[in-house]
Amino acid sequence: MSSTHTRLAAFIWSVADLLRGDYKQSEYGKVILPFTVLRRLDCVLAPTKDAVLERKAKLAQQGVQNLDMLKRATGGLSFYNTSKLDFRASVRDQDNVATNLKSYVGAFSENAREIFEAYDFTAQLGRLDGAGLTYQVASKFAEIDLSPDVVDNHQMGYAFEELIRKFSEISNETAGEHFTPREVINLMVELLLAPDGEDLTTPGVVRTVLDPACGTGGMLTAAEEFVLKRNPDATVVPHGQELNAESYAICKSDMMIKGENSSNIKHGNSFSHDKHYGKSFDYLLANPPFGVEWKKVKDDVETESKLGFAGRFGAGLPRINDGSLLFLQHMIHHMKKPEQGGSRLAIVFNGSPLFTGAAESGESKIRQWILENDWLEAIVALPDQLFYNTGISTYFWILTNRKDEAHRGKVILLDAREHWSKMRKSLGDKRKYIPNEEIGKLSTLYGEALTAAEDPEHPMHEKVKVFAPRDFGYRRITVERPLKLRFEVTEEALAELEIAKTLAKYEGREKLIESLRGLVAEPAAFRKVDFAKVLRETLAPLGKLPAGVDKAVWGAVSLSDPEGELQVDRKGDPLPDPDLRDNENVPLDEDIDKYMAREVLPHVPDAWVDHTKTKVGYEIPFTRHFYKYVPPRPLEEIDAELKDLEARIQRLLSEVTE
Repeated sequence: MSSTHTRLAAFIWSVADLLRGDYKQSEYGKVILPFTVLRRLDCVLAPTKDAVLERKAKLAQQGVQNLDMLKRATGGLSFYNTSKLDFRASVRDQDNVATNLKSYVGAFSENAREIFEAYDFTAQLGRLDGAGLTYQVASKFAEIDLSPDVVDNHQMGYAFEELIRKFSEISNETAGEHFTPREVINLMVELLLAPDGEDLTTPGVVRTVLDPACGTGGMLTAAEEFVLKRNPDATVVPHGQELNAESYAICKSDMMIKGENSSNIKHGNSFSHDKHYGKSFDYLLANPPFGVEWKKVKDDVETESKLGFAGRFGAGLPRINDGSLLFLQHMIHHMKKPEQGGSRLAIVFNGSPLFTGAAESGESKIRQWILENDWLEAIVALPDQLFYNTGISTYFWILTNRKDEAHRGKVILLDAREHWSKMRKSLGDKRKYIPNEEIGKLSTLYGEALTAAEDPEHPMHEKVKVFAPRDFGYRRITVERPLKLRFEVTEEALAELEIAKTLAKYEGREKLIESLRGLVAEPAAFRKVDFAKVLRETLAPLGKLPAGVDKAVWGAVSLSDPEGELQVDRKGDPLPDPDLRDNENVPLDEDIDKYMAREVLPHVPDAWVDHTKTKVGYEIPFTRHFYKYVPPRPLEEIDAELKDLEARIQRLLSEVTE
């Protein structure tokens, strides 16, 4: 970070002191950021101000309504302003600063004006006016020269990003919704882009990047920096979409300040309104909100899912309270086809997408689709307590549809959970960070992952494991055991019949229960035919029972008993006992019969598999693969420690009572 933008960020930050008392710290950004954008745009347009006004007058004389033709007068800029005022002129009249600024902002071209609308700048001016601060704040910004000759786009971008970071960090209650810690972004970008390092140094290379939950644009900025640092002649074209209006405004204005094409930053819900429809990208990366529900866009998502793979959600739909895997499908949809060069993708998830959902659920089908297409390159487990609004464990998923020969048919699991340092001061739930040297180590390890996994002598061997995609698949089998019953009228059976819905409208209900009560003391029958005879004789006065009532009676008096009579169907095959039904997950490549012989039949010899209920599922049990058994301490050691603690407590108590 250069001294120029460090001083600039510090100066702009000092303006926030004027807001102290009238604004909460977490609200400073609502004022400082739009004022910074406004002053920057004003300085950028200053050299062409007269040319734009002259051009506007000529167009008016010609009766031309298309004001976008004014862009020609700005020397190639993508925005313009048609007001006779500029920022300093707006501030000069102390009594009408707010009115002048509103008029000035309203004269911007639509692409710039919508940024201030998203900031809700008019409302902020009203609030500042009410506090008597409009002139004080605006005049401070009027003192700053933010023209490109003084502060170039790169320096301005860094300064603005520094402000975003500071405002995000002091707003801990919402920071996690739109701000990802810088070191997490850097590591993610390293793992996503480093494998393409040689290609990215090609002279004149052009690469497109998409973040469908771009927040304030930190990931897009980091991706661009990574490429330009290695190849200043490269062109990186960032694209983004963001739901939160204020975060969208920050991202779009950041792009405009840097001279990027801000029209590539879109406002809206990526699930229901894909603002980059029909486009594909070289790189895609995102940190979508964890566990966000998609109930509000349920109809749109379900309608698109019916299109199958012609839409974005053909693989399946996850549960309504977590749209993480919808984001992933959305990103995969925007990958370039392999014949077009393919794409690489990275996304931050919590642990749920690894395993949530049973076999053949929406989540499982999505994982199956990804793994069977061999798109998953790696999953990287990160330290916990990295984010501002949550301390949970997080993971990078890295996908590509252009794996090299060495990586085909392989999935890397990399354990980075111990690569962190403790922060000097916690920021919300963030108590840890990943130092630069650890980012370097992990990036190197990622590049050597296949070698490290195969070589027991490699210093990071235990941090990496490699699997085939099918290793994460399984068949969920249903293990049945025979139904064995005894037949007996108990008080519990009578209580069950008293509340049974099928008996509610049966006129003989009271007589039926009273007749059965006489059998409570009778011993249980272990043959259905014997009990049926007793039951017929007892209920003969009631006549033939309705089918539903008869079924309810037999259901109440039939009790599971391992010593009871084996129940069979019409073919003589054993009926299954629903209460003894169990499920087992068998790896895809393992023979089910051999699995049963080894794991089940030694314990329950009469069990069998109902193959009609077998389902295929996929899950990635990351922590299970890296679990290390730690034996408990010897009892003698624990006992000695307890005795020592007891002695210390006794000494303390004796000191108190003396």
